[in-house]
Amino acid sequence: MPQDILSNVDNDKSSVLIVDDHPLVREWLASLINQQADLVVCGEAATAAEAMQAVVALKPEVAIVDLSLKDSSGIDLIKNLKTGCPETAVIVLSMHEEAHYVERALRAGAKGYIIKRDATTKVLAAIRSVLEGTSCFSDEVSGIIAEKAAEGWPVADSLIGSLSERESEVFQLLGRCYGTRRIAQELQVGFKTVQTFCSRIKKKLRLSSGTELLREAVLWHDRQNQDGDSKNAGKKH
Repeated sequence: MPQDILSNVDNDKSSVLIVDDHPLVREWLASLINQQADLVVCGEAATAAEAMQAVVALKPEVAIVDLSLKDSSGIDLIKNLKTGCPETAVIVLSMHEEAHYVERALRAGAKGYIIKRDATTKVLAAIRSVLEGTSCFSDEVSGIIAEKAAEGWPVADSLIGSLSERESEVFQLLGRCYGTRRIAQELQVGFKTVQTFCSRIKKKLRLSSGTELLREAVLWHDRQNQDGDSKNAGKKH
């Protein structure tokens, strides 16, 4: 067990794990979060190995992860958390605001990405957003996502992972090129209900139009099929 894991977990508050190799950053974050009426820091870790042990032991609802760790890349840690502890939502808190860092973190499974120079209120907003099942980003990161989306960059799987079960079903059917009325028939719900789901999905995926939503759904569906084909080919060999 990491030596700096805390034991004073308040079950009435949402639990947060801090993963950063700088003690001052961990201390600052812990102080900030523990002052909130609805949040508590359940543990701290300085390395990826300590972080994995902490998540398994404490099962935090949120993990705040720096991308630069002593023993491993924060990206690899996010991937491992997504695979081994998918119930823990990951927020990146980093000094890096370059597009390739953002893209890799989101593809790895991060639900939020905050730049360290942002105001403390942004960190708290990100924690509460992911607890509610939505993503949260620094303004600079949101700009990168918008630019990349305009260039045809697919929406990250982490954003798609924020969809509710019903929203995910609608998104999958859109990816199969089902129209709104056919989706309503398939799910046995009203036409307007499907429209409401589509509006919620667009908001969560930060899309501005139905055309963008359809494109992202089809791209996601194609990626899922490609992944399935690759796995099946691997089994044959």
